Order: sequence, then C-alpha cells, then structure tokens
Amino acid sequence: MVHFARFFTAKPPPIMSLISLNNVTVAFGADPILDQANLNIEPNERIGLIGRNGAGKSTLLKLIDGNIVPDDGELLVQQGTIVGRLVQEVPSDIDLDIGSVIALGDEARGKSLSRYYLEGGDDASSNDEDLLMLMAEVDAWTLDVQVKTLCSKFDLDLKAQFSELSGGMKRRVLMARALVRDPDILLLDEPTNHLDIETILWLETLLMSLNVTMIIISHDRSFIDKLSTRIIELDRGQISSYPGNFETYQVTKAKALEDEEVTNAKFDKRLAQEEVWIRKGIQARRTRNEGRVRALKKMRDDRSQRRDRQGTASISLNQGGKSGKIVIEAENLHASFDGKTIINDFSCNILRGDKVGIIGPNGCGKSTLIKMLTGENSPQSGNIKIGTSLEIAYLDQHRSAIRDDLSVQDNVSGNNEITINGQSKHIMGYLQDFLFSPSRARAPAAKLSGGERNRLMLAKLFTQPFNFLVLDEPTNDLDYETLELLEQLLMDYTGTLLLVSHDRTFLDNVVTSTIAFEGNGAVYEYIGGYQDWLRQRRDVDIQISTEKKTDVSKAKSKPKKLSYNLQRELEQLPKKIDNLEKKIAASTQAMSEPDFYQQDQNMIAKAGSQLKAFQDELDACFARWEELEG
Repeated sequence: MVHFARFFTAKPPPIMSLISLNNVTVAFGADPILDQANLNIEPNERIGLIGRNGAGKSTLLKLIDGNIVPDDGELLVQQGTIVGRLVQEVPSDIDLDIGSVIALGDEARGKSLSRYYLEGGDDASSNDEDLLMLMAEVDAWTLDVQVKTLCSKFDLDLKAQFSELSGGMKRRVLMARALVRDPDILLLDEPTNHLDIETILWLETLLMSLNVTMIIISHDRSFIDKLSTRIIELDRGQISSYPGNFETYQVTKAKALEDEEVTNAKFDKRLAQEEVWIRKGIQARRTRNEGRVRALKKMRDDRSQRRDRQGTASISLNQGGKSGKIVIEAENLHASFDGKTIINDFSCNILRGDKVGIIGPNGCGKSTLIKMLTGENSPQSGNIKIGTSLEIAYLDQHRSAIRDDLSVQDNVSGNNEITINGQSKHIMGYLQDFLFSPSRARAPAAKLSGGERNRLMLAKLFTQPFNFLVLDEPTNDLDYETLELLEQLLMDYTGTLLLVSHDRTFLDNVVTSTIAFEGNGAVYEYIGGYQDWLRQRRDVDIQISTEKKTDVSKAKSKPKKLSYNLQRELEQLPKKIDNLEKKIAASTQAMSEPDFYQQDQNMIAKAGSQLKAFQDELDACFARWEELEG
C-alpha cells in the first residue's frame, strides 16, 4: 500500500481561519440557499457537508471556490489560500491525454505544459523553441514534475487517453487534477459516485494521508463517517456545526430536532393565545396594552419568516402477488468476454424473500450475472431455472427509463390517477410522497438534480406491481433521510431482492446474503452483508488457515519459556480454536438452510449475533496464540 503525504513544498502554518463566512446570503429564488449563514474553516479539518438534495451544498462549494459571490455578507479568505475541487459529474467532452487533463488543473501553467504533452513531450524528436521558452517563463517544468509524481502515485499512464478510461479511473485522474496545485483546501463533491468498493477504500486511504483541509459531500455513510472530523449541515439556509464523525452527528442532530420541535410548539401556542386576545371585543380592547400589540406583530413576522423543515419522503412499494418458493436455481454458470472468463462455475439458489447483494469491481460482470439470473440473457454454459409467478421490476444504474424531454409527472404516468396496492391515488399526491412539489412535478426531467432523478426513477419503478425487485446502484445521490427510508422499506419488503451496491452500510443493513466477484472468474455466495463477507471471504480463510498451520509448526519446533499457567493456556488454545471453528461451521450451515429466513426475525437476529460472538472469540484466540508464541 502506497503511503500518500503532502506532495510538494510544505507551507508555514496559518495563523487564522482559512475561510470565514460572516452573515452570508445567497439567493436564487424565494428562499435563500444561504440566509445570513456563518462558518469558519480551520487548517487540516476534514469536514463532512450534508443536507437535503437541493439544500445548496454544491452552491456552498462554488462560493468557497470563488465561482459565485455572496449577495450579502462577508466571505474572508486567508491570503495565498489555494482551493482544489473535484466536481460531481465526470466531464464527457474531454479529448486529451491524462497528463494534459491533470496539468490543466493549474490553468496558469497547464496550457503550455498540455501543448508540450500533445506535441510528444519528452519523447518528441524536436520541440517548439518558443513553447520551451514559454514553459520556462511560467515555471511549467515544476508543474511537469508534479504531474508525473501524481501519475506515479495514482498508477496512471501519462500518455493514455482520458476518454478511453473507465468511470473509476476517470475519477482518479480528476482527483490528481484537483491536487496538482498543492491546495490548502480540497473540495470533494460526491467523490464516491459510481466507484466500486475497492476504489472507495483506496480513496479513503489517500484522503486520510493528505495534509490538507477537506470539505466532502457524500451520500456514502461509511465513507463520511471514516473521514470526517466535523460535520456541517446546510438546512433551510443555515449552517450548523457538529464536532465528530457522522455517527456522532446523528445522535446530536436527533436531540437538536426534538428541541426545535418543543421550541416551535411553545412559540405557536403563545402566538395562538395572543391572537385570541387581540380579537376579543370592546371590553378587552379598552385594556389593550400597546407594547403587547407590538410584541404580537413581531411574533407574526417571526412566524411568517420561519422556514419549516421539509417533509420526509413517504415511499411505498406496489407489491405484487406471491411468487413460487423457488425464485432462481443456477448451476455451474459460465460467462466470458473477449476471451476473459468473468463468471466460472457459479451456482446458487435464491428463494422467495431472499435479499441478495452483489459486490465486485466495476466491469467485473455484475450486470451480466443479473441478466442471466433474471432470464434476460442465457449463460454460455450451465443451467438457469426461473421460478413461477415472477413479476420483475428493474432499476438500472444508467436510469435509462427517464426521458429528459418529458415532465416529472409524464415520466411516471400519462394519467392523472395511478393505482398503488389496489388504491387509486392522484399523480400529484403520489409525487409529493417522493418530495416533488406540484411546480417541480410539471418541470422537465432535464432540470432535475442527481438526487431528484434518482427519486423520480424510484417513483416510476414503484408504480408497477412486483414481487422480484432488481436494484442496480439505487443509492447514488440520495440524501441521507431518503436513503434511510429506502433502506427501511427494503428491510420490510417481503418479496425477493437483487441489489448491486457499493454502499457498505446499505448492504449491511439490507441484504441477507452476498454474491462476491473475487477475481479471475471466481464468484461466491456468503451469508450476511459486506462486513460478513470481509470475515468469510476465501482469501482471508486461506490466509488464516496458513497462519494457523505456521503457528502450530512454530509451537512444536520452538517451544517458548513460559510460566506454568501461560504454557497450559497455550496448550489448550488449539482445542478451543477447533471447537469454535466447529460451532461457526454449524451456525453457518444452519443459516444457509432454505427455511432459515422464513422464521421469526428475532430468531434470525439471535442466530446472527451468536455467529458474530463465535467469530469474535475465535479472532481473540488467534491473537492470544500469537501473543504467547511471541
């Protein structure tokens, strides 16, 4: 694992906040995006920026980046502060080599260096002398060293074409581009979008090692929780700060919302009492207190200016009838592409009510497997048996079912009434459940944000009845509240689910088993979610087995001088480990039985907790063995 550090010349520590917002207002419509907001950004903070879709998170980054200016208030930036930014959307119109893309992250020096790369760079038989003189004048040779250093650290080919890269590799190039100026502040807008888990873990390691202030927008709870030293929330134009990571924020935020509800309820009760008083007859008006009247007018103004919290999405599934008990039987599936095996001898049984996660690197064959399991494509060899009475609903990762030329309403249905679980509902009421106001529902889909497009796709998908749901990356761009609602919905869903996701927390909370692509065509199924896969995956099992045999050999050939009690403890460990391994094997076998997940949820949870306890105890035994041997 490469260790990443501050790449270039160290800078003296600042003596003040890098950036300060003092009573800043930014407004594009009726309600300001920022409403007299305040924020101080200190050196070496890693700030997680969260908020509802459309709350203005990207606008705040543009303000810090200098792309927009406040309508009112003061934005103070420490002199010499350099800001780097990773944009949310990967540009589709870049036709340059990787070196040029990275170099253009420094606009002043990058143009000449990009020309140098396009003309052949170091390998050119001759170079334009005027260009070489210009490069020396703007110090582009120093930038050249920085670009090559980043390419080396990020495992990038300087001369490869950006347009020919995968989505994950393009994001890697854009990250290098954001870092090429050696920024003091790094702005990251949804950096994990469309990245596989392996690349997300690489990015986590990179960001943890950088000596730079960061502001991160991300829907990935594991990612934001791992990186953040502080959470700031943009809500109804105000910025609130919560020290600590995302898990700490959730606890503190829940208490803050309770306090807000109590305060608002007391205010509304007092206002209602004063309204009754002001409307009393002549006898009351004789004793009217003018100070009290003025106070009432101020209360009315305060209430009219209060921005109530936006409601939570209210999503419901249009569940179809029951499918057959056996949904999919797959035996010895094989698939290859361009001579490369992507699925080799994979078998599985999926029963009604199973919730199966599929994980693996981008391009490994997850979509190919889904198409085989749902009967859309046939395997090159092996057998697929599809169960009876299946009603399949499919959400693809490209959201291809959305037409940008149609309104939100017409994308979902051309009718004013739709039927959900046997009940008729007006289309506008249905869309409001997905947080689309009437004006937004009439707007063309082309104007929607990423999160809104995802909510639209879910709204369209859930109008049809189904008992077999296939979701390919459903969490991209969803705000945390909608994400958690979808999570709960899928947990309560009684049909069968196939879920492709790189969101580790989402997988852990939803799925009952995981199909993992582990390289070279090896595909295996495991009980549980992402964390369970980490404990059970094949390469870890092999490593533990090898270490165990090595340790046993050492114990026999190199006895240590231990006290009587410690020596006795060491001698008893192999038997204890053997017993624990048998218990784990028995528990795993029981949990893999077809009817296991048809029983009471409490029994399922108890079995899962017991298996985890056995595994934790086994890990502790191996650690103790290593300690005594050492």
